[in-house]
Amino acid sequence: MTRTNLHGLLISDFTIKTLANYLDNIDEIPKLHTHVVLIRQLIQILTPQDAPSLSSKPDFAVVWTRPDVSVPAFSKILHFQSAPVATLMSEVDAFAEAVAFLGEHTNAVFVPSWTLPSYIRGNGMLDMKNAGGAANAIMRMNLRLTEQLEPHSNIFVLNAQRWIEVAGKLACNPKLWYMGKIAFSNDVFREAARDIKAGLRGMRGLARKLVIVDLDDTLWGGIVGDVGWQQLNLGGHNHIGEAYVDFQLSLKDLTRRGIILGIVSKNEESVALEAIKNHPEMVLRVDDFAGWRINWGDKANNIVQLTASLNLGLESVVFIDDNPVERARVREALPEVFVPEWPKDKMLYQSTLLDLRCFDVPGISSEDLERTQMYLAQKRRDQSQRNITSMDDWLRTLETTVTVEEFSKTNALRVVQLLNKTNQMNHATRRMTLQELNIWIAHKNRHLWAFRVADKFGDAGITGIISLNHDGEVGTITDLVLSCRVMGRRIEETMLFVLINFARRVPLVSLKAEFVPTEKNKPCLEFWRRSPFQEERTNLFTFDLSLPYEVPSCIVLQEGTAVPSGKTLTHLTH
Repeated sequence: MTRTNLHGLLISDFTIKTLANYLDNIDEIPKLHTHVVLIRQLIQILTPQDAPSLSSKPDFAVVWTRPDVSVPAFSKILHFQSAPVATLMSEVDAFAEAVAFLGEHTNAVFVPSWTLPSYIRGNGMLDMKNAGGAANAIMRMNLRLTEQLEPHSNIFVLNAQRWIEVAGKLACNPKLWYMGKIAFSNDVFREAARDIKAGLRGMRGLARKLVIVDLDDTLWGGIVGDVGWQQLNLGGHNHIGEAYVDFQLSLKDLTRRGIILGIVSKNEESVALEAIKNHPEMVLRVDDFAGWRINWGDKANNIVQLTASLNLGLESVVFIDDNPVERARVREALPEVFVPEWPKDKMLYQSTLLDLRCFDVPGISSEDLERTQMYLAQKRRDQSQRNITSMDDWLRTLETTVTVEEFSKTNALRVVQLLNKTNQMNHATRRMTLQELNIWIAHKNRHLWAFRVADKFGDAGITGIISLNHDGEVGTITDLVLSCRVMGRRIEETMLFVLINFARRVPLVSLKAEFVPTEKNKPCLEFWRRSPFQEERTNLFTFDLSLPYEVPSCIVLQEGTAVPSGKTLTHLTH
Protein backbone atom coordinates (compact mmCIF):
# COMPACT_ATOMS: atom_id res chain seq x y z
CA MET A 1 0.00 0.00 0.00
CA THR A 2 2.74 2.40 -0.95
CA ARG A 3 1.16 4.09 -3.97
CA THR A 4 -0.44 7.51 -3.90
CA ASN A 5 -3.59 6.17 -5.56
CA LEU A 6 -5.26 3.09 -4.10
CA HIS A 7 -7.81 0.85 -5.74
CA GLY A 8 -10.73 -0.48 -3.71
CA LEU A 9 -13.62 -2.91 -4.07
CA LEU A 10 -17.01 -2.03 -2.55
CA ILE A 11 -19.13 -5.13 -2.00
CA SER A 12 -22.73 -4.63 -0.90
CA ASP A 13 -26.28 -5.94 -1.18
CA PHE A 14 -27.71 -2.44 -1.59
CA THR A 15 -26.91 0.57 -3.78
CA ILE A 16 -23.60 1.95 -2.55
CA LYS A 17 -22.57 4.29 -5.36
CA THR A 18 -22.81 7.30 -3.04
CA LEU A 19 -20.11 5.83 -0.82
CA ALA A 20 -17.94 5.26 -3.88
CA ASN A 21 -18.37 8.90 -4.90
CA TYR A 22 -17.36 10.15 -1.45
CA LEU A 23 -14.34 7.84 -1.28
CA ASP A 24 -13.16 8.88 -4.73
CA ASN A 25 -13.77 12.62 -4.33
CA ILE A 26 -13.26 13.66 -0.69
CA ASP A 27 -10.16 15.84 -0.64
CA GLU A 28 -8.25 13.74 1.90
CA ILE A 29 -5.32 11.40 1.37
CA PRO A 30 -5.02 8.77 0.10
CA LYS A 31 -6.58 9.26 -3.33
CA LEU A 32 -8.90 6.36 -4.12
CA HIS A 33 -10.42 4.67 -7.15
CA THR A 34 -13.25 2.32 -6.23
CA HIS A 35 -15.28 -0.33 -8.04
CA VAL A 36 -18.74 -1.38 -6.86
CA VAL A 37 -19.89 -5.01 -6.79
CA LEU A 38 -23.55 -5.63 -5.95
CA ILE A 39 -24.32 -9.06 -4.47
CA ARG A 40 -27.17 -10.99 -2.98
CA GLN A 41 -25.17 -12.91 -0.39
CA LEU A 42 -21.46 -12.64 0.32
CA ILE A 43 -21.07 -16.29 1.22
CA GLN A 44 -22.41 -17.29 -2.21
CA ILE A 45 -19.97 -15.04 -4.06
CA LEU A 46 -16.64 -15.22 -2.24
CA THR A 47 -15.70 -18.87 -2.47
CA PRO A 48 -12.35 -20.38 -3.45
CA GLN A 49 -13.51 -21.12 -7.00
CA ASP A 50 -14.17 -17.39 -7.46
CA ALA A 51 -10.60 -16.42 -6.55
CA PRO A 52 -9.61 -15.60 -10.17
CA SER A 53 -12.01 -12.64 -10.03
CA LEU A 54 -9.75 -11.20 -7.31
CA SER A 55 -6.54 -11.77 -9.26
CA SER A 56 -5.96 -8.02 -9.61
CA LYS A 57 -5.79 -7.86 -5.80
CA PRO A 58 -7.40 -4.55 -4.80
CA ASP A 59 -5.61 -2.50 -2.17
CA PHE A 60 -8.67 -2.66 0.07
CA ALA A 61 -12.26 -3.84 0.15
CA VAL A 62 -15.38 -2.69 1.96
CA VAL A 63 -18.04 -5.29 2.73
CA TRP A 64 -21.28 -3.58 3.78
CA THR A 65 -24.38 -5.73 4.00
CA ARG A 66 -27.80 -5.74 5.60
CA PRO A 67 -28.12 -8.05 8.62
CA ASP A 68 -31.31 -9.75 7.47
CA VAL A 69 -29.69 -10.68 4.13
CA SER A 70 -26.32 -11.85 5.44
CA VAL A 71 -27.91 -13.72 8.37
CA PRO A 72 -31.24 -15.23 7.23
CA ALA A 73 -32.11 -16.30 10.77
CA PHE A 74 -32.15 -12.63 11.74
CA SER A 75 -34.83 -12.01 9.11
CA LYS A 76 -37.06 -14.40 11.04
CA ILE A 77 -36.54 -12.40 14.22
CA LEU A 78 -37.56 -9.22 12.41
CA HIS A 79 -40.82 -10.96 11.48
CA PHE A 80 -41.39 -12.12 15.07
CA GLN A 81 -40.52 -15.74 14.34
CA SER A 82 -38.26 -17.82 16.54
CA ALA A 83 -34.64 -18.40 15.53
CA PRO A 84 -32.27 -20.42 17.72
CA VAL A 85 -29.20 -18.51 18.90
CA ALA A 86 -27.02 -21.37 17.64
CA THR A 87 -28.41 -20.93 14.13
CA LEU A 88 -27.91 -17.19 14.29
CA MET A 89 -24.28 -17.59 15.35
CA SER A 90 -23.61 -20.30 12.77
CA GLU A 91 -24.74 -17.99 9.98
CA VAL A 92 -22.60 -15.16 11.33
CA ASP A 93 -19.62 -17.56 11.33
CA ALA A 94 -20.27 -18.43 7.68
CA PHE A 95 -20.32 -14.74 6.79
CA ALA A 96 -17.09 -14.16 8.74
CA GLU A 97 -15.45 -17.06 6.91
CA ALA A 98 -16.29 -15.45 3.56
CA VAL A 99 -14.86 -12.12 4.74
CA ALA A 100 -11.70 -13.90 5.92
CA PHE A 101 -11.33 -15.47 2.49
CA LEU A 102 -11.59 -12.02 0.93
CA GLY A 103 -8.93 -10.82 3.36
CA GLU A 104 -6.48 -13.29 1.84
CA HIS A 105 -6.82 -11.53 -1.51
CA THR A 106 -6.51 -7.89 -0.49
CA ASN A 107 -4.40 -5.79 1.87
CA ALA A 108 -7.26 -4.50 4.02
CA VAL A 109 -10.94 -5.25 4.52
CA PHE A 110 -13.37 -2.90 6.27
CA VAL A 111 -16.68 -4.36 7.47
CA PRO A 112 -19.27 -1.86 8.74
CA SER A 113 -21.17 -3.36 11.66
CA TRP A 114 -24.80 -4.32 11.19
CA THR A 115 -27.37 -1.71 12.19
CA LEU A 116 -31.13 -1.24 12.33
CA PRO A 117 -33.19 1.79 11.27
CA SER A 118 -34.40 3.81 14.24
CA TYR A 119 -38.03 3.18 13.29
CA ILE A 120 -37.67 -0.58 13.91
CA ARG A 121 -38.66 -1.05 17.54
CA GLY A 122 -38.96 -4.82 17.34
CA ASN A 123 -40.53 -6.18 20.52
CA GLY A 124 -40.58 -2.75 22.12
CA MET A 125 -39.82 -2.99 25.81
CA LEU A 126 -38.88 -6.67 25.35
CA ASP A 127 -36.49 -6.10 22.45
CA MET A 128 -33.35 -6.12 24.62
CA LYS A 129 -34.56 -8.77 27.07
CA ASN A 130 -33.37 -11.86 25.18
CA ALA A 131 -32.11 -13.07 21.80
CA GLY A 132 -35.66 -13.12 20.48
CA GLY A 133 -35.51 -9.34 20.21
CA ALA A 134 -33.99 -7.67 17.16
CA ALA A 135 -31.83 -5.27 19.20
CA ASN A 136 -30.52 -8.08 21.40
CA ALA A 137 -29.82 -10.32 18.42
CA ILE A 138 -27.98 -7.72 16.36
CA MET A 139 -25.69 -6.92 19.30
CA ARG A 140 -24.86 -10.61 19.64
CA MET A 141 -24.26 -10.84 15.89
CA ASN A 142 -21.87 -7.89 15.81
CA LEU A 143 -19.96 -9.16 18.82
CA ARG A 144 -19.64 -12.62 17.27
CA LEU A 145 -18.54 -11.14 13.95
CA THR A 146 -15.85 -9.07 15.69
CA GLU A 147 -14.60 -12.07 17.65
CA GLN A 148 -14.40 -14.25 14.55
CA LEU A 149 -12.49 -11.64 12.54
CA GLU A 150 -10.19 -10.47 15.35
CA PRO A 151 -7.37 -12.95 14.49
CA HIS A 152 -7.12 -11.48 10.98
CA SER A 153 -4.76 -8.50 11.25
CA ASN A 154 -5.92 -6.85 8.02
CA ILE A 155 -9.69 -7.03 8.67
CA PHE A 156 -11.44 -4.30 10.66
CA VAL A 157 -15.05 -4.13 11.81
CA LEU A 158 -16.12 -0.47 11.81
CA ASN A 159 -18.73 0.99 14.13
CA ALA A 160 -21.51 1.92 11.70
CA GLN A 161 -23.87 2.76 14.56
CA ARG A 162 -21.88 5.95 15.12
CA TRP A 163 -22.51 7.00 11.52
CA ILE A 164 -26.23 6.45 12.05
CA GLU A 165 -26.21 8.59 15.18
CA VAL A 166 -24.34 11.42 13.43
CA ALA A 167 -26.85 11.40 10.57
CA GLY A 168 -29.86 11.47 12.88
CA LYS A 169 -33.45 10.39 12.34
CA LEU A 170 -33.25 10.26 8.55
CA ALA A 171 -30.13 8.10 8.46
CA CYS A 172 -32.32 5.34 7.04
CA ASN A 173 -34.99 6.92 4.86
CA PRO A 174 -37.62 4.48 3.51
CA LYS A 175 -38.11 6.73 0.46
CA LEU A 176 -34.48 6.22 -0.57
CA TRP A 177 -34.95 2.47 -0.36
CA TYR A 178 -38.09 2.32 -2.45
CA MET A 179 -36.76 4.74 -5.05
CA GLY A 180 -33.23 3.37 -5.48
CA LYS A 181 -32.50 0.54 -3.03
CA ILE A 182 -30.31 2.97 -1.08
CA ALA A 183 -30.09 1.81 2.54
CA PHE A 184 -28.63 4.99 4.07
CA SER A 185 -28.61 8.75 3.66
CA ASN A 186 -25.74 10.80 2.27
CA ASP A 187 -24.66 11.80 5.79
CA VAL A 188 -24.12 8.16 6.72
CA PHE A 189 -22.06 7.49 3.61
CA ARG A 190 -20.00 10.65 4.18
CA GLU A 191 -19.12 9.59 7.73
CA ALA A 192 -18.30 6.08 6.52
CA ALA A 193 -16.00 7.40 3.79
CA ARG A 194 -14.05 9.54 6.24
CA ASP A 195 -13.60 6.66 8.68
CA ILE A 196 -12.47 4.32 5.89
CA LYS A 197 -9.97 6.88 4.64
CA ALA A 198 -8.70 7.37 8.19
CA GLY A 199 -8.21 3.61 8.44
CA LEU A 200 -6.27 3.51 5.18
CA ARG A 201 -4.05 6.35 6.36
CA GLY A 202 -3.37 4.45 9.56
CA MET A 203 -2.42 1.31 7.65
CA ARG A 204 0.02 3.33 5.54
CA GLY A 205 1.75 4.74 8.63
CA LEU A 206 0.24 8.21 8.20
CA ALA A 207 -1.38 8.56 11.61
CA ARG A 208 -0.42 11.66 13.62
CA LYS A 209 1.93 11.08 16.55
CA LEU A 210 2.40 14.49 18.20
CA VAL A 211 -0.23 16.90 19.53
CA ILE A 212 1.16 20.40 20.15
CA VAL A 213 -1.08 22.63 22.26
CA ASP A 214 -1.20 26.30 23.14
CA LEU A 215 -1.64 27.19 26.82
CA ASP A 216 -3.66 30.38 27.52
CA ASP A 217 -7.36 29.84 26.78
CA THR A 218 -6.51 26.44 25.27
CA LEU A 219 -5.23 24.28 28.12
CA TRP A 220 -6.68 26.57 30.78
CA GLY A 221 -8.84 29.67 30.97
CA GLY A 222 -7.13 33.05 31.26
CA ILE A 223 -3.75 34.62 30.50
CA VAL A 224 -1.35 33.24 33.08
CA GLY A 225 1.11 36.11 32.67
CA ASP A 226 -1.63 38.63 33.53
CA VAL A 227 -3.64 36.93 36.26
CA GLY A 228 -1.13 34.46 37.75
CA TRP A 229 -1.64 30.71 37.99
CA GLN A 230 -3.77 31.01 41.11
CA GLN A 231 -6.49 32.86 39.15
CA LEU A 232 -6.66 30.61 36.10
CA ASN A 233 -10.05 29.13 35.25
CA LEU A 234 -9.39 25.42 35.63
CA GLY A 235 -11.54 22.92 37.48
CA GLY A 236 -13.43 24.02 40.55
CA HIS A 237 -17.17 24.63 40.72
CA ASN A 238 -17.32 26.24 37.30
CA HIS A 239 -18.67 24.79 34.08
CA ILE A 240 -15.87 26.29 31.95
CA GLY A 241 -13.17 25.22 34.40
CA GLU A 242 -14.62 21.72 34.39
CA ALA A 243 -14.54 21.67 30.57
CA TYR A 244 -10.81 22.53 30.59
CA VAL A 245 -10.12 19.66 33.01
CA ASP A 246 -11.99 17.20 30.81
CA PHE A 247 -10.06 18.43 27.76
CA GLN A 248 -6.80 17.78 29.62
CA LEU A 249 -8.03 14.33 30.64
CA SER A 250 -8.64 13.44 26.98
CA LEU A 251 -5.21 14.73 25.99
CA LYS A 252 -3.68 12.52 28.67
CA ASP A 253 -5.75 9.61 27.36
CA LEU A 254 -4.09 10.10 23.97
CA THR A 255 -0.71 9.37 25.54
CA ARG A 256 -2.06 5.94 26.46
CA ARG A 257 -2.61 5.34 22.74
CA GLY A 258 0.99 6.22 21.88
CA ILE A 259 0.44 9.91 21.05
CA ILE A 260 2.94 12.34 22.57
CA LEU A 261 2.21 15.88 23.72
CA GLY A 262 4.11 19.12 23.26
CA ILE A 263 3.59 22.81 24.02
CA VAL A 264 4.07 25.84 21.80
CA SER A 265 2.95 29.00 23.57
CA LYS A 266 3.69 32.71 23.64
CA ASN A 267 4.52 33.14 27.31
CA GLU A 268 7.33 33.46 29.80
CA GLU A 269 8.57 29.90 30.16
CA SER A 270 9.15 30.11 33.92
CA VAL A 271 5.63 31.51 34.51
CA ALA A 272 3.95 28.88 32.34
CA LEU A 273 5.87 25.96 33.85
CA GLU A 274 5.09 27.25 37.34
CA ALA A 275 1.39 27.02 36.50
CA ILE A 276 1.75 23.47 35.17
CA LYS A 277 3.68 22.38 38.26
CA ASN A 278 1.63 24.14 40.93
CA HIS A 279 -2.01 24.49 39.91
CA PRO A 280 -3.92 21.87 41.94
CA GLU A 281 -6.45 21.19 39.15
CA MET A 282 -3.85 20.55 36.43
CA VAL A 283 -4.28 17.06 35.01
CA LEU A 284 -1.24 17.35 32.73
CA ARG A 285 2.09 17.84 34.43
CA VAL A 286 5.57 18.59 33.10
CA ASP A 287 6.41 14.89 32.63
CA ASP A 288 3.36 14.43 30.37
CA PHE A 289 4.98 16.62 27.71
CA ALA A 290 7.79 15.33 25.51
CA GLY A 291 8.97 18.88 24.92
CA TRP A 292 7.98 22.51 24.61
CA ARG A 293 8.85 25.87 23.11
CA ILE A 294 7.47 28.58 25.41
CA ASN A 295 8.68 32.01 24.31
CA TRP A 296 7.56 35.08 22.35
CA GLY A 297 8.73 33.81 18.97
CA ASP A 298 6.75 32.82 15.89
CA LYS A 299 4.71 29.70 16.60
CA ALA A 300 5.36 28.17 13.20
CA ASN A 301 9.13 28.36 13.77
CA ASN A 302 8.72 26.96 17.26
CA ILE A 303 6.70 24.03 15.92
CA VAL A 304 9.47 23.25 13.44
CA GLN A 305 12.12 23.37 16.17
CA LEU A 306 10.14 21.29 18.66
CA THR A 307 9.24 18.65 16.09
CA ALA A 308 12.85 18.36 14.92
CA SER A 309 14.08 18.02 18.51
CA LEU A 310 11.79 15.02 18.89
CA ASN A 311 13.08 13.47 15.65
CA LEU A 312 9.64 13.62 14.05
CA GLY A 313 8.41 15.03 10.77
CA LEU A 314 5.87 17.83 10.45
CA GLU A 315 3.46 15.35 8.88
CA SER A 316 3.22 13.79 12.36
CA VAL A 317 1.92 16.97 14.03
CA VAL A 318 -1.51 18.20 15.14
CA PHE A 319 -1.54 21.80 16.34
CA ILE A 320 -4.35 23.00 18.66
CA ASP A 321 -4.76 26.70 19.40
CA ASP A 322 -7.80 28.77 20.36
CA ASN A 323 -6.54 31.76 18.34
CA PRO A 324 -7.73 31.71 14.68
CA VAL A 325 -4.89 34.02 13.62
CA GLU A 326 -2.27 31.63 14.98
CA ARG A 327 -4.03 28.69 13.35
CA ALA A 328 -4.06 30.47 9.99
CA ARG A 329 -0.37 31.35 10.33
CA VAL A 330 0.63 27.72 10.97
CA ARG A 331 -1.59 26.39 8.17
CA GLU A 332 -0.01 28.76 5.68
CA ALA A 333 3.59 28.30 6.83
CA LEU A 334 3.45 24.55 7.55
CA PRO A 335 0.92 22.80 5.29
CA GLU A 336 2.12 19.39 6.47
CA VAL A 337 0.86 20.14 9.99
CA PHE A 338 -2.79 19.31 10.66
CA VAL A 339 -4.48 22.34 12.24
CA PRO A 340 -8.11 21.48 13.05
CA GLU A 341 -10.70 24.22 13.29
CA TRP A 342 -11.22 24.87 16.99
CA PRO A 343 -14.53 25.92 18.58
CA LYS A 344 -14.97 29.23 20.41
CA ASP A 345 -17.07 27.44 23.01
CA LYS A 346 -14.69 25.98 25.62
CA MET A 347 -17.24 23.33 26.54
CA LEU A 348 -16.77 21.79 23.06
CA TYR A 349 -12.99 21.35 23.34
CA GLN A 350 -13.09 17.76 24.57
CA SER A 351 -15.70 16.56 22.07
CA THR A 352 -13.82 18.23 19.20
CA LEU A 353 -10.62 16.44 20.21
CA LEU A 354 -12.37 13.08 20.55
CA ASP A 355 -13.92 13.48 17.08
CA LEU A 356 -10.56 13.78 15.28
CA ARG A 357 -9.80 10.97 12.85
CA CYS A 358 -6.05 11.54 12.52
CA PHE A 359 -4.93 9.05 15.18
CA ASP A 360 -6.31 5.82 13.69
CA VAL A 361 -3.77 2.96 13.62
CA PRO A 362 -4.15 -0.75 12.79
CA GLY A 363 -2.70 -1.76 16.16
CA ILE A 364 -1.05 -0.43 19.30
CA SER A 365 2.29 -1.90 20.40
CA SER A 366 3.93 -1.85 23.81
CA GLU A 367 6.35 0.75 22.42
CA ASP A 368 3.40 3.01 21.61
CA LEU A 369 2.12 2.81 25.17
CA GLU A 370 5.50 3.83 26.61
CA ARG A 371 6.36 6.52 24.07
CA THR A 372 6.18 9.51 26.42
CA GLN A 373 8.40 7.79 28.99
CA MET A 374 10.87 6.96 26.22
CA TYR A 375 11.15 10.64 25.30
CA LEU A 376 11.70 11.56 28.94
CA ALA A 377 14.45 8.95 29.13
CA GLN A 378 16.01 10.49 26.02
CA LYS A 379 16.06 13.88 27.77
CA ARG A 380 18.05 12.32 30.60
CA ARG A 381 20.47 10.78 28.09
CA ASP A 382 20.98 14.15 26.42
CA GLN A 383 21.68 15.76 29.77
CA SER A 384 24.23 13.07 30.64
CA GLN A 385 25.97 13.53 27.28
CA ARG A 386 26.62 17.20 28.00
CA ASN A 387 28.88 16.20 30.89
CA ILE A 388 31.07 13.83 28.84
CA THR A 389 33.25 15.09 26.00
CA SER A 390 34.06 11.80 24.24
CA MET A 391 31.24 10.13 22.27
CA ASP A 392 32.65 6.65 22.92
CA ASP A 393 32.98 7.38 26.64
CA TRP A 394 29.39 8.56 26.75
CA LEU A 395 28.11 5.48 24.91
CA ARG A 396 29.88 3.22 27.41
CA THR A 397 28.23 5.03 30.32
CA LEU A 398 24.78 4.27 28.86
CA GLU A 399 25.21 0.50 29.52
CA THR A 400 23.27 -0.30 26.35
CA THR A 401 21.81 -3.77 25.91
CA VAL A 402 20.53 -4.94 22.52
CA THR A 403 18.30 -8.00 22.39
CA VAL A 404 17.80 -9.70 19.03
CA GLU A 405 14.62 -11.57 18.12
CA GLU A 406 13.61 -13.33 14.95
CA PHE A 407 10.36 -12.19 13.36
CA SER A 408 7.38 -13.68 15.18
CA LYS A 409 3.76 -13.05 16.09
CA THR A 410 4.99 -11.38 19.27
CA ASN A 411 6.87 -8.59 17.51
CA ALA A 412 5.03 -8.52 14.15
CA LEU A 413 2.93 -5.44 14.88
CA ARG A 414 5.93 -3.37 15.93
CA VAL A 415 7.99 -4.56 12.95
CA VAL A 416 5.28 -3.41 10.55
CA GLN A 417 5.07 -0.07 12.36
CA LEU A 418 8.80 0.47 11.92
CA LEU A 419 8.66 -0.42 8.23
CA ASN A 420 5.83 2.01 7.59
CA LYS A 421 6.76 4.92 9.84
CA THR A 422 10.56 5.14 9.77
CA ASN A 423 12.03 7.51 7.19
CA GLN A 424 15.58 8.62 8.03
CA MET A 425 17.36 5.36 8.83
CA ASN A 426 15.49 3.24 6.29
CA HIS A 427 17.55 1.44 3.67
CA ALA A 428 14.79 0.57 1.19
CA THR A 429 11.72 2.38 2.62
CA ARG A 430 9.49 -0.60 1.93
CA ARG A 431 5.92 0.04 3.08
CA MET A 432 4.12 -3.23 3.80
CA THR A 433 1.04 -4.52 5.51
CA LEU A 434 1.41 -7.39 7.95
CA GLN A 435 -0.15 -9.70 5.40
CA GLU A 436 2.38 -8.67 2.74
CA LEU A 437 5.26 -9.09 5.17
CA ASN A 438 4.05 -12.55 6.18
CA ILE A 439 3.98 -13.57 2.52
CA TRP A 440 7.49 -12.19 1.96
CA ILE A 441 9.04 -13.84 5.01
CA ALA A 442 7.46 -17.24 4.27
CA HIS A 443 10.23 -17.96 1.72
CA LYS A 444 12.80 -20.32 3.25
CA ASN A 445 15.75 -18.11 2.27
CA ARG A 446 14.39 -14.94 3.82
CA HIS A 447 15.04 -13.86 7.40
CA LEU A 448 14.14 -10.85 9.50
CA TRP A 449 15.36 -9.84 12.95
CA ALA A 450 13.96 -7.29 15.37
CA PHE A 451 16.17 -5.42 17.85
CA ARG A 452 15.13 -4.30 21.31
CA VAL A 453 17.25 -1.55 22.89
CA ALA A 454 17.54 -0.68 26.59
CA ASP A 455 20.00 1.27 28.72
CA LYS A 456 20.29 2.57 32.25
CA PHE A 457 17.78 5.33 31.52
CA GLY A 458 15.00 3.08 30.22
CA ASP A 459 13.75 0.56 27.69
CA ALA A 460 13.28 1.94 24.16
CA GLY A 461 11.52 -1.24 23.04
CA ILE A 462 11.89 -2.69 19.55
CA THR A 463 13.56 0.07 17.56
CA GLY A 464 15.31 -1.68 14.67
CA ILE A 465 14.87 -4.37 12.04
CA ILE A 466 17.15 -5.94 9.46
CA SER A 467 16.29 -8.55 6.86
CA LEU A 468 18.22 -10.88 4.58
CA ASN A 469 17.33 -12.63 1.32
CA HIS A 470 19.92 -15.11 0.04
CA ASP A 471 20.27 -17.14 -3.12
CA GLY A 472 23.42 -19.14 -3.73
CA GLU A 473 26.53 -17.66 -2.10
CA VAL A 474 25.38 -14.03 -2.05
CA GLY A 475 22.99 -12.51 0.45
CA THR A 476 20.99 -9.32 -0.07
CA ILE A 477 20.20 -6.99 2.82
CA THR A 478 16.60 -6.11 2.01
CA ASP A 479 15.78 -3.86 4.98
CA LEU A 480 17.82 -1.93 7.50
CA VAL A 481 15.46 0.18 9.58
CA LEU A 482 16.22 1.99 12.83
CA SER A 483 14.18 4.45 14.84
CA CYS A 484 15.73 7.90 14.93
CA ARG A 485 15.49 7.76 18.75
CA VAL A 486 18.51 5.43 18.90
CA MET A 487 20.45 6.48 15.79
CA GLY A 488 24.15 7.07 16.30
CA ARG A 489 24.45 4.83 19.36
CA ARG A 490 26.17 1.93 17.55
CA ILE A 491 22.88 0.05 17.20
CA GLU A 492 23.25 0.13 13.40
CA GLU A 493 26.64 -1.59 13.58
CA THR A 494 25.23 -4.15 16.02
CA MET A 495 22.41 -5.02 13.63
CA LEU A 496 24.92 -5.62 10.84
CA PHE A 497 26.99 -7.81 13.17
CA VAL A 498 23.99 -10.07 13.82
CA LEU A 499 23.21 -10.41 10.13
CA ILE A 500 26.87 -11.00 9.19
CA ASN A 501 27.19 -13.58 11.95
CA PHE A 502 24.18 -15.44 10.55
CA ALA A 503 25.32 -15.13 6.92
CA ARG A 504 28.67 -16.77 7.72
CA ARG A 505 26.88 -19.79 9.15
CA VAL A 506 24.57 -20.30 6.12
CA PRO A 507 27.32 -20.15 4.71
CA LEU A 508 27.42 -17.19 2.34
CA VAL A 509 30.48 -15.65 0.70
CA SER A 510 29.40 -12.03 0.44
CA LEU A 511 26.62 -9.56 1.17
CA LYS A 512 25.20 -6.74 -0.90
CA ALA A 513 22.91 -3.86 -0.02
CA GLU A 514 21.33 -1.67 -2.69
CA PHE A 515 20.33 1.59 -1.06
CA VAL A 516 17.07 3.14 -2.32
CA PRO A 517 17.27 6.94 -1.89
CA THR A 518 14.32 9.07 -0.81
CA GLU A 519 13.98 12.68 0.26
CA LYS A 520 14.42 11.71 3.92
CA ASN A 521 16.78 8.74 4.24
CA LYS A 522 20.14 10.44 3.68
CA PRO A 523 21.29 9.43 7.22
CA CYS A 524 21.07 5.80 6.09
CA LEU A 525 23.26 6.49 3.05
CA GLU A 526 25.80 8.24 5.28
CA PHE A 527 25.86 5.17 7.53
CA TRP A 528 26.58 2.83 4.61
CA ARG A 529 29.40 5.08 3.40
CA ARG A 530 31.18 5.06 6.77
CA SER A 531 30.62 1.31 7.27
CA PRO A 532 33.13 -1.39 6.19
CA PHE A 533 30.88 -2.12 3.19
CA GLN A 534 32.42 -1.05 -0.13
CA GLU A 535 30.45 1.15 -2.54
CA GLU A 536 30.98 -0.70 -5.83
CA ARG A 537 28.79 1.75 -7.69
CA THR A 538 26.44 4.51 -6.62
CA ASN A 539 24.17 3.20 -3.83
CA LEU A 540 25.36 -0.43 -4.15
CA PHE A 541 27.37 -1.63 -1.15
CA THR A 542 29.08 -5.02 -0.74
CA PHE A 543 30.92 -6.88 2.02
CA ASP A 544 33.32 -9.82 1.80
CA LEU A 545 32.34 -12.18 4.61
CA SER A 546 35.92 -13.35 5.02
CA LEU A 547 36.72 -9.95 6.53
CA PRO A 548 36.38 -9.36 10.29
CA TYR A 549 33.39 -7.49 11.74
CA GLU A 550 33.11 -7.01 15.49
CA VAL A 551 30.19 -6.00 17.66
CA PRO A 552 30.74 -2.50 19.11
CA SER A 553 32.42 -2.61 22.52
CA CYS A 554 29.80 -0.32 24.09
CA ILE A 555 27.01 -2.81 23.37
CA VAL A 556 25.96 -5.91 25.29
CA LEU A 557 24.19 -8.17 22.79
CA GLN A 558 21.70 -10.76 23.93
CA GLU A 559 19.54 -13.40 22.27
CA GLY A 560 15.81 -12.78 22.60
CA THR A 561 13.18 -15.25 23.67
CA ALA A 562 11.48 -14.94 20.29
CA VAL A 563 14.27 -16.80 18.48
CA PRO A 564 12.78 -20.19 17.54
CA SER A 565 14.55 -23.34 18.64
CA GLY A 566 16.76 -24.80 15.95
CA LYS A 567 17.56 -21.32 14.58
CA THR A 568 19.68 -20.09 17.47
CA LEU A 569 22.05 -17.19 16.86
CA THR A 570 25.38 -18.19 18.37
CA HIS A 571 28.28 -16.15 19.75
CA LEU A 572 26.31 -12.98 20.18
CA THR A 573 28.08 -11.40 23.12
CA HIS A 574 31.43 -9.67 22.74
